[in-house]
Amino acid sequence: MLVLKILARRGPLHGYGLTIHIKQTSREVLNVEEGSLYPALHRMEESGLIKANWATTDKNRRARIYEITRTGMKESDREESRWRNISNAIGRVLKEA
Repeated sequence: MLVLKILARRGPLHGYGLTIHIKQTSREVLNVEEGSLYPALHRMEESGLIKANWATTDKNRRARIYEITRTGMKESDREESRWRNISNAIGRVLKEA
């Protein structure tokens, strides 16, 4: 869900850019390891949620740039809605505990 939301809001990014954005935005609470990120990106690409193209970065390196698809946008919205429902439910349970 985080990757899809970032790509929806920020536009196309390479994998390293995604990890940095997650880390910085979460104030270093979340740290996505490459060993987790790239297999997830591959699964999302196979599922049609994102697409990837090779490009040259600002530092003149080849990198795969990931972009969200229409299907990915719809899934992102569904996942965010589910997350909010679960988060609210957990909050209610914690409040009552």
